[in-house]
This record gives sequence, C-alpha cells and structure tokens, in this order.
Amino acid sequence: KLRKGEDFMRFIKQFMIILAISFIGEALHSIVPLPVPASIYGLVIVLIALQTGALRLNQIKMAALLLIDIMPIMFIPAAAGLIVVWPDLRPVVIPFAIITVVSTIVVMGVSGRVTQFVRKFIKNKEAK
Repeated sequence: KLRKGEDFMRFIKQFMIILAISFIGEALHSIVPLPVPASIYGLVIVLIALQTGALRLNQIKMAALLLIDIMPIMFIPAAAGLIVVWPDLRPVVIPFAIITVVSTIVVMGVSGRVTQFVRKFIKNKEAK
C-alpha cells in the first residue's frame, strides 16, 4: 500500500533499479554473442546481486510485486498478435499443441527430479 510522498518515491527508486538492471541486460545481449534473451541476462544479474548482497530484496520488492501483479496484462498484445498470423499458424496448431503439452510434462518432471535431488543433497550436507 503506497502512502503519499515517501512510499511513492521509494517505489520510483525501486522501479529505476529494475530498469537499470534491464538496461544492463540489454547491453550484455548486444555485446555477448550468445543466443540468450536480454531479459535472462537481467534476471541473472538480479539473482547474482541478491545472492552476493549487492542488492537487498527490500530495495526492489514493491516494484517487483507490482510487475508480477500486472504480468498477465503483458500477454494480451502477444495473444492479439496471434490473430494477425492465424492463417500461417492454422496448419501447425495441432503439432504445436502436442509439442507444448509434451514439453511441459517433461519440464515439470525434470524440474521435480532436480528439486528432489537438491533437497536431498542439502539435507545430507546439513546432516554432516
């Protein structure tokens, strides 16, 4: 909940931190010759900054929560863009749907197994 003045300025500062990190991610995307999206560079930078303590969660929490809250709205333009290319997509929609379902199941399975492995590894490490 934003209080006037102080909270609004804190929110703007947090949003500017996120924008600066996004800009750095865009710059890295232009410089580094890897097929990695700029947003992934930005996420990795935030993760490293949070893990090293260079950035504290409370320095970006309000703005990050707002961005997460409005994320579904950001998919509307992309979904509307599909209407324009529907004639090109129509012949491949069934194979695309099958690939999407199968890959989602595989990713969920692998993610679950990796999570189980990491939890077991951490539990064994703490037990020693």
